[in-house]
Amino acid sequence: MNESIIRDIESEFLKTDIPEFRVGDTVRVHQRLKEGKSGGRIQVFEGLVIKRQQGGVQERFTVRKLSGNVGVEKTFPIHSPMIEKIEVVRKGKVRRARLLYIRDRVGKAAKVKERMR
Repeated sequence: MNESIIRDIESEFLKTDIPEFRVGDTVRVHQRLKEGKSGGRIQVFEGLVIKRQQGGVQERFTVRKLSGNVGVEKTFPIHSPMIEKIEVVRKGKVRRARLLYIRDRVGKAAKVKERMR
C-alpha cells in the first residue's frame, strides 16, 4: 500500500527525455550552474560512465575524465532539474557493471573498445 503511494509520487519527478546509455559509454552532460544573482550558466562535462547506481528518482551515474593528467570524477543524479541534457558521444563495449579498475590504468590501458551500433 505505502510503496504504491511512494511510487506514484516519485513518478511525477522522473524525466522522460533521458537517452539510453550504459556503463562504458562516453557521455556529455550539460549541467546548469548557479552563479551570483544572474541565472547562471551551463557547464559541459564529458567523460566515461564508470558506474550507475540505484533506480527510480534516486538513480545516479558517475562520469570520469582526465583534466590536465588528473582523473576527475563527478556523480550526477539522472532526474535532477540541474541536468539540462545528456548526450551519448560514443558507445563502449564492456563486460562489467562497474569500471572502477579504470582509475588505476594510464594511457591506452584506460581505453574502452567501441561497440558497433
